[in-house]
Amino acid sequence: LVEQMYKDFIDYGWDEENMHKIYQGHSLDTKAPVTISTFQSIYGLQKGWYRQFDGVIGDECHNFKAKVLQGIMKKCPDAKWRYGFTGTLDGKNVNQLILESHFGPVFKTTSSSDLMEKGFLAKLNVKIHIIKHTPQVFNTYNDEIEYLGQDYGRNKYICELAHALKGNVLVLFARVEKHGIPMSEMMRNLTIRPVHLIYGDTDVKEREQVRSLAEKNDDLIIFGSYGTMSTGVNIKNLHHVIFASPSKSRVRVLQSIGRGLRKANQKDRCMLYDVADDFRKNGGRSNFTLSHLAERIKYYTEEDFEFTIQEVSLNSIVQLT
Repeated sequence: LVEQMYKDFIDYGWDEENMHKIYQGHSLDTKAPVTISTFQSIYGLQKGWYRQFDGVIGDECHNFKAKVLQGIMKKCPDAKWRYGFTGTLDGKNVNQLILESHFGPVFKTTSSSDLMEKGFLAKLNVKIHIIKHTPQVFNTYNDEIEYLGQDYGRNKYICELAHALKGNVLVLFARVEKHGIPMSEMMRNLTIRPVHLIYGDTDVKEREQVRSLAEKNDDLIIFGSYGTMSTGVNIKNLHHVIFASPSKSRVRVLQSIGRGLRKANQKDRCMLYDVADDFRKNGGRSNFTLSHLAERIKYYTEEDFEFTIQEVSLNSIVQLT
């Protein structure tokens, strides 16, 4: 993210000497007007180091409810200007009060739907695919997630969906070893299209290479973990996003949607495919992840996103129109 913001500033017309980058392997000695840093690289520094800064800008400031980030803000007594930016607050009053204590009152300047109407963001359509499974009861949420990650038919359905879509596709998953890696390998056996995998262990240079390739091509399939892709990654030329793993986190869901809302040449629309799972018997009590879908539908409604719902079987032909 540091490299990405650095390159964005250069694209906006700044000279390199105006910025200093801090992350693993970079010097903490900064003389430039603007310093761009990961919080992991500086949170352990003494208060005296922070006195050189007149202002602090917290990107994705919904994360500043974390103790580590609060600690950074408390070490900046001379920062006269404090700005926090985010597209997603989690709706919890306690967390909002924490943010206000560091940055001041919250101002909602616009909404995603307004920006879509004004043409600043790509228009979003949500297609919810509810997979009908053989009825089954899981004792815990983790048991259900473990089952879904290893469900060959479900993973094949997701891969065939990604393969059938025209344009660059981002498939988001939660668990790397037990879901993301096996799915990406399955995808490589299914298609001749370029397939890339991005997660926590992926080298920074490789991530930037994939981002650059996506901006110049229209046939990539990218498997990305929520942890690395749901916040801040700026790939404008994404045409489709697939939620391969269920989530009920408002921040994660809306941040992940934001990956597809950037506009690009020849792109003014993004499709989100929300893959959900129904294990109920005769319409009985909802399984864990089906309940999470109900939460996501609330978010789509609150944000005025258009969505449709269709039930599918694992051996169905994917309908994309």
